Amino acid sequence: MLSTLENLIKLARDRKLVPQEGSYTNKLLTDKALSKAKVLEEVDELIEAIEDDTNKIHEAADVFYHLLMYLEANDVKIEEVMQELEKRKK
Repeated sequence: MLSTLENLIKLARDRKLVPQEGSYTNKLLTDKALSKAKVLEEVDELIEAIEDDTNKIHEAADVFYHLLMYLEANDVKIEEVMQELEKRKK
C-alpha cells in the first residue's frame, strides 16, 4: 500500500527532473493554476461521490494523485507533511 504512494512521489520527482513531452503529470507539475484547479475539482467530485454513494474509491484516488502533484509542484515535500502529522499524535 505504501509502495503505491512512494511510487507516485517518485514519479512526480522523476518527471520534474526529466520531463516527458505530453505527460499529464508534467502538465500538473508545471502549470500551478491547472494543478490547483484539479485539486479543487477532484475534492468536489469526491464529496459528491460520497454523498451519492457512487465512485468513492475512484474519486478518492483522484484526490490523492492531484494533491500529491500539487504539493510537489509547489515544493511541499510529503515527508514534511508526514512529520507534521507525526507531531500531532496524542
